[in-house]
Amino acid sequence: MTTIAVPAYLNPQNQINLLELSVEKAIVALALAFVIVSGEIDLSIASVMGLAAVLVAWLGQRGVPFELGIVAALLAGALCGLFNGYWVAIVGLPSLAVTLAGLIAYRGVALLLVEDRSIGGFPEWFNRLGQQPLVGPFPLALLILAALLVVATVLLQFSGFGRYVYVVGSSREVARYSGVRVTRVKLAVFVMSGTVSAFAGVLLAARLGAVRGSTAEGFELDIVTMVLLGGISIFGGSGSMAGVILSILVILNLRNGLALANATGNTQAGVIGALLILSVLLPNLVAAARSRTRRGRPTAAAAGQSPSVAE
Repeated sequence: MTTIAVPAYLNPQNQINLLELSVEKAIVALALAFVIVSGEIDLSIASVMGLAAVLVAWLGQRGVPFELGIVAALLAGALCGLFNGYWVAIVGLPSLAVTLAGLIAYRGVALLLVEDRSIGGFPEWFNRLGQQPLVGPFPLALLILAALLVVATVLLQFSGFGRYVYVVGSSREVARYSGVRVTRVKLAVFVMSGTVSAFAGVLLAARLGAVRGSTAEGFELDIVTMVLLGGISIFGGSGSMAGVILSILVILNLRNGLALANATGNTQAGVIGALLILSVLLPNLVAAARSRTRRGRPTAAAAGQSPSVAE
């Protein structure tokens, strides 16, 4: 329908522009996939993005060299991930509760730093990297996304670490008895999530040219939906990066199509929320139906067994 209404919609340049508008969400979705495959969830990703973006601007405003501000933002993201991972992997608290608290706390720190002000005036080289094409029509963020797609796919599905993540997500006890260091794996995926989220926040600041305490607010809905709609099980242990990549394209095109149809922001959020519910509900309904089918189907031995006759 969107293609019919807008003939140039599938034009390569339009698709590049579409990806550029949400490339930071796609980057974070790749890292979140590792967390969910491991059987956990990270709801603090968007708040970490906002905190990193604000921290870069806030430090730059106080005379700190911008390069050091970027490093500080990445370290802050890693520390946020480590903090989440500590309470989940070592203390044993539910990741839903821990990262929900992180969502509130990290956003609160960002708001404390800048209050309700908008901070801009970034160096020209920083704005240029975020807003101008670097190679052909592709900006830096899209090139980074392409590289991370390859790295994330190889790491999750073709490396020893990826196999550990799947095993931990399938069964923590089985993983522990198999010699997998479950605590380290969970800490690693949370630190990865925090660091990548902070990196995406820095890229977002470069693209926008100015940040506020509310930067990236609400992004977690799209990001979680990208991962779950791509076939990653909310219970962990299954899913592929290929599905996540396809889901990213679906969500971005859906958002853009709704915007072209003059749908309000609340309507768009409602549609994405419905997709999130379906992405969790449908796999469980299918699994339940298969389970009932298996229980109701007689085994071959039982089907061929004849009643014994006393002689």
